[in-house]
Amino acid sequence: MTTTADDRIREDERPTAASLVDDRADAPPARERVDLGTIRVVHTRHWFRWVLSALIAFAVAQFAWSLVTNPNYEWGVFAEYFFTEPILIGLGYTLSLTAISATIGFLLGTVIALGRLSKSPLLQSAAWLYIWFFRSVPLVVQLVVWYNLGYLYPTLGLGTPFTTDFWIVEFPTVQLISGFAAAILGLSLHQAAYSAEIVRGGILSVDQGQLEAAAALGIPSGKRLRHIILPQAMRSIVPNATNEVIGLVKGASVVFVIAIPELFYQVQVIYMRNSRVIPLLLVAVVWYTIITTILSIAQYYIERHYARGSARALPPTPFQRVRRWTSSQWARLGDTPARLEPDDDPRAVAAPPIRQDAAIDANEETR
Repeated sequence: MTTTADDRIREDERPTAASLVDDRADAPPARERVDLGTIRVVHTRHWFRWVLSALIAFAVAQFAWSLVTNPNYEWGVFAEYFFTEPILIGLGYTLSLTAISATIGFLLGTVIALGRLSKSPLLQSAAWLYIWFFRSVPLVVQLVVWYNLGYLYPTLGLGTPFTTDFWIVEFPTVQLISGFAAAILGLSLHQAAYSAEIVRGGILSVDQGQLEAAAALGIPSGKRLRHIILPQAMRSIVPNATNEVIGLVKGASVVFVIAIPELFYQVQVIYMRNSRVIPLLLVAVVWYTIITTILSIAQYYIERHYARGSARALPPTPFQRVRRWTSSQWARLGDTPARLEPDDDPRAVAAPPIRQDAAIDANEETR
C-alpha cells in the first residue's frame, strides 16, 4: 500500500497524545461553585424618585399643618352644619338624581349603542343624530328647556296624530314636568348620549371571533349579547362608566339653575344667610369626596369580578394586601418564611423549592 504526500501531511497535522495533555494543562481551571447567599445585593438608587417623594411629602405635611392651625377654616362651623337637616335633604336629592339618571342613561345608552351597531341605515342614522344633538347642547341649556317646556307645548297627551286633539288623555305640561322631572329628563338624556359611545366602544373591543363562534353555534342574538358579548365588554365599559357616574354626581349640582334643592344648592342658601362661605363649601367637598370614594371602591370590586375570564389569578383586595404585608413583616421579625393564606390567592399554586446547588449544577451542565 503506497502513501501519498497528502496522507503524510494529514498524519503530521493529527494531534498527538502529548499535545492533548499540554492543551489540557493550558486550559483555564473549572469555575468554582459560588454560594449565592454570600453575594451582596446592591439596589439601584432612584435619586429623582426620592427627591420628588420628599417634595410631595413636604407639601402634604405643610397642607395638613395649615388645616390644623389656620383658624379661617372654622372647623367648628363645619361640624355644626355637616349633619344638619337641610344638608342631608340636599344629599338625598343628589343621590336620587344620580341613581335615577345613571340607570336611565345607561339603559337608553345601551339601546342607542346597539342602534349604531345595527345593520339598518335608519337605526344607525337615528342613533347618530341623537348622540350628535345631545352632546352638542350644554347640559344647563337642556335643563332650562325641559323646565320651561310649557312655553312650547302648553299641553301634552295622546289623540289624533298631527293634531292637537288629545281625545285619549291630556295633561298640562307644567303639571306633568315638574322641576325634579325636568332634572331627571335633562340628566338622563344627556348621560345617554355619552353612555352610548362607552357601550359601543366596549362592544367593539370584544374579539370578532367570539361573535362568529357564537353565531356558528346557533346561539340566538339576544343570548349572544347577554351571555357572551356584554360580559366581555364590561372590562372596557366599567372604568369609563364609573367615571361618568362620578361626573354625574358632581354634575348634578347644575340643577340648582331650576331650583332643585340638591347638596350644593343647600350649601349656597346657608352661606348666603350667614356668610360662612369656606366651612359650608368644605361641607359639600367632604360629602362629594365620600360619595366618590364609595363609587371608586365599588368600581374596584366590579372590575375584579369581570377580570375572572381574562386573568389567571384575581388581583388581591386591599384587605388581602394588608394582611399579606402584615404577615410578611411579622415573619421577618422571627426570621421565618411568611405563610401565604389560602384566601389571599385561591388560584395560586406553591412552587417546589429550588436548591442553590441544583441551580449551579444545571448551569455547569449547560456550559
